[in-house]
Amino acid sequence: MSAVRFRVAVVGGGVGGLTAAVALSKYKDIEIDVYEAANEFEEIGAGIGVWPRVWKVLAQLGLTDDLSKFAVVPPDDEPRVLFHLRRGDQREGVDIETMCSPRGMIAYHRPDFHGVLLRHLSKCPRVRMFTRKRLASYEQPSPSRLHVHLRFQDGTTAACDLLIGADGVKSATRRKAMNDLADAARKRGDLASAKKLTDLAPPKWSGTLAYRTTIPMEKVLSVLPNHRVTRTPVIYLGKNTEVTIYSIARGSKINFACLRTNYEREYTTFDEDTWVRDVHGSELLGDLGEWEPEVHELFKCIERPSRWAIHVVGRLPSFVFGRVVLLGDAAHAMMPYQGAGAGQAIEDAYVLAKLLGDPRTTRSTLERALHAYDAVRRPFAQSVQERSRANGLFITLSHPGFEFNARPTQADQGRLKETARLMKKNWEWAWETTIDADLRRAISMLDCP
Repeated sequence: MSAVRFRVAVVGGGVGGLTAAVALSKYKDIEIDVYEAANEFEEIGAGIGVWPRVWKVLAQLGLTDDLSKFAVVPPDDEPRVLFHLRRGDQREGVDIETMCSPRGMIAYHRPDFHGVLLRHLSKCPRVRMFTRKRLASYEQPSPSRLHVHLRFQDGTTAACDLLIGADGVKSATRRKAMNDLADAARKRGDLASAKKLTDLAPPKWSGTLAYRTTIPMEKVLSVLPNHRVTRTPVIYLGKNTEVTIYSIARGSKINFACLRTNYEREYTTFDEDTWVRDVHGSELLGDLGEWEPEVHELFKCIERPSRWAIHVVGRLPSFVFGRVVLLGDAAHAMMPYQGAGAGQAIEDAYVLAKLLGDPRTTRSTLERALHAYDAVRRPFAQSVQERSRANGLFITLSHPGFEFNARPTQADQGRLKETARLMKKNWEWAWETTIDADLRRAISMLDCP
């Protein structure tokens, strides 16, 4: 049996945390403890999109054979319909264009994806899984303490050489890290920096409410046999509101999401304590009263969607804090308009695991590996954050410089075409780039003094 190089604690059992555990489990001299706050490892939410760039990462992790059982995976580089774009916020809808890309987006029912990760981890004895463990705080190593010391809300403690905070948008790991930096700034007398850092600790409401549900395809076909969403993914664009629909679970379900945004409330505090709750379909229907009939028809299939207050994380100055590192939503929770949040968590996990697994990384050189991770992943993930927000402005017909009339005109049609062109260009990174160059650059930093 290999000697243990170091022990990693992963806080958070979502897609990012479990992918990090899967990636680290490839190394026989790294031990992994995964701590999940909930009573069991389960994923809430409906659809999850995987772009070609992320699919290649999943292939490197040996996950694609199992994942292919739960989604239709087209051949490499085969052009696929990404979304049909249509303006729907008026009595008579307007087709804009059909957006295509190589391979398109592979869509999963989130619990299916999560289940594949859990099954892979169950085969690895070096991975220990704990539930009902919500992180309360942590302490960095010190001259009198060699390890990171973890404290959970149930009063128990644990120790590790490295803490990975994958605990989502409400991350206790991020909150502690930002508040520690703010305290240090205050001690230096830098009150302006202290305030900025304190403001980055909690997530901010984006001003957006998302209404989400899944509908059995059988039900849609029985009620609306000729509806376009049974054949192709669709985004209905509207002023401050949009509806995105695509199939998941090998075409057996429809994923429905309607996002309504009040941009005046962006980056503020949400008015309610509960961010996610079930609502009656009439609440959503009221917001879409003037929309075209084919959108209204879908409500014949929707009973109680869940309403999500979409929160984001501000632009952090670092993803690394001593022996603590953030990934996924804890580091860069973003708007969902590029279907990229889960994929960016997977990329974070993969690059971090590659750096930690490299034989040059030991307890004494962890800092170098973490610096490489931050130098490569933070700029890229934060650029995707910005792109996702920009796509939201395009999709909700709210991008500066594009004014649309309530009743469509010939000029509006030209602006819609230009909006679609810019939106696709802003999205091309997802299928035209790979993670390879960034990974090589990160690995090369391990030789730096």
